[in-house]
Amino acid sequence: MRVYPVLFSTVFRHLDPEWIHHAAFRVIRAAPLMRALVRRWTAPAGDLRVRTLGLEFPSPFGIAAGFDKNAEAISGLETLGFGHVEVGTLTRHPQPGNPKPRMFRIVRDRAVINRMGFNNAGSAAAVPRIERARLSRHRPIIGANIGKSRVTEVEDATADYVWSAQRLAPVSDYLAINVSSPNTPGLRGLQELSLLEPLLTAVQEAAGSTPLLVKIAPDMDDEQLTGIVELALRLGLDGIIATNTTIARDGLTISQAEVDALGAGGLSGAPLRERSLEVLHRIREIAPDDWCVISVGGVTSAADVRERLDAGATLVQGYTAFVYEGPFWARAVNAGLLRSGWAGNAAGA
Repeated sequence: MRVYPVLFSTVFRHLDPEWIHHAAFRVIRAAPLMRALVRRWTAPAGDLRVRTLGLEFPSPFGIAAGFDKNAEAISGLETLGFGHVEVGTLTRHPQPGNPKPRMFRIVRDRAVINRMGFNNAGSAAAVPRIERARLSRHRPIIGANIGKSRVTEVEDATADYVWSAQRLAPVSDYLAINVSSPNTPGLRGLQELSLLEPLLTAVQEAAGSTPLLVKIAPDMDDEQLTGIVELALRLGLDGIIATNTTIARDGLTISQAEVDALGAGGLSGAPLRERSLEVLHRIREIAPDDWCVISVGGVTSAADVRERLDAGATLVQGYTAFVYEGPFWARAVNAGLLRSGWAGNAAGA
């Protein structure tokens, strides 16, 4: 299992991050072919199960949106031990995303800056892939993260989200509304309450009985955060995902010149840990204990995941540390949770 860090430090770190992502992705897609062998080692223990959103998650730890943008590796990610897979972000219109290069590792800080721009094949193209994944007897909980198409004007965003929700809600275990990526012009403006309320209301109607959550940015003050949480609670949303990447560059040890050279984009990874945890604490001061809060941002180890769970997170997601920890990251997190004595709320059921 320690082979990966050696390969990363000697080989992978020198290769283009997006190229490495696609190469690893192809391997993960093939993982179900070896499921009988791999799952003996990677399967989460039964007492890590969590009940929330009317669903039973085999583990509290899942992969965040952004890794499997087109719902192509759901079964492979389950084979590696993730309890849920959030696919996307998916948009109504297929789009190539921003010009390359658009993903940058900051190895010293265990971080990534990306300005991918919701590159995906479109919501409609993901539907049959999710349907195929659902047919498997062994599948994780599947969430679909939806966003605004780049070609769609902000004033038309609601219709854009509704279109995707109508197609993805029937095949997904839950929907996540992404209004917090920094890489689509105008998107974060949808977090303003006057715009967010009609958007959430319309998507909620389109989602029907499918649980609905909203994903928020870390770059807001307490007043803004409180307003969004209170709105989500008042509308009867099923939960919140906190947080997306940040436009801040706090916590980096590289020089300002190096930061400037990397350019715009969302920062993720270890430097986001403190802020993401602060947001979690603030949400739990407002929201009832049984409301689903998915914490994401700066999570690397089982201890990090346990810290979020102890702070009130219902579920925890990660992504960036996958780059640095390798293919058996989820297995290590699940095993570490088990060793720590943590037990889910479905234990013994």
